[in-house]
Amino acid sequence: MPSQLNLLSAVTLAALLLHASGAPVGDAPTDIPAGEPSGEEEVGPSDLLSVSPVWHAVLGITKRHRKEFEDEFQNELKYNFLENYKVSSLPAGCPLSNFSEEACLHRLTHGLMIYAVLLKHVEKEYPGNLICSVAKYYSGLLINLSKDKMRNPEQVTALTSSQEAQLLGGLDQPDTFQRKMTAHSILRQLHHFLVDSKRAITKREGKKGRQAFGTHQLL
Repeated sequence: MPSQLNLLSAVTLAALLLHASGAPVGDAPTDIPAGEPSGEEEVGPSDLLSVSPVWHAVLGITKRHRKEFEDEFQNELKYNFLENYKVSSLPAGCPLSNFSEEACLHRLTHGLMIYAVLLKHVEKEYPGNLICSVAKYYSGLLINLSKDKMRNPEQVTALTSSQEAQLLGGLDQPDTFQRKMTAHSILRQLHHFLVDSKRAITKREGKKGRQAFGTHQLL
């Protein structure tokens, strides 16, 4: 798992990038987990993926996409207009029920790997886009954090070059407006994917924490 120093560096980067984009520095994450996991079975707050400051950072930056979209198109287009642009290659999220924590972590990790490729389309249409760059960075941290929590992280593998090419090829359209709408749709759906994933993992970790607390009470 990334060290406390690495998380501190990540938080500092988020503050600098958000400040550069015009967001108040107060929007950046400030809470750092207190210490490293002890390796014991008991589940404490600092052991939970759902409370990692990385979530705060990535959700904070992806949430800003709505304002970016509205600023670009002023009153010509409403944000809900993006509902008309469905990207068929978007990954499935973790449902709130009927999935184990391990399965949810696999869905989250695999999904973020797919979004990492889809964000290349966003970068192509909007070179230097700050939201895209920061989201990609923190998505990479979330992938590593999630793998640290898995029993079988080797089962989640990165996409091959041919798979990436096929994924991006399906987004390439001759019409500039259509390509831009697809890019915005990817950023919008990434935010929803992250929100739903955090909710699902929080639910499962909360159950695990209650079980561990109950066991501790019996000792």
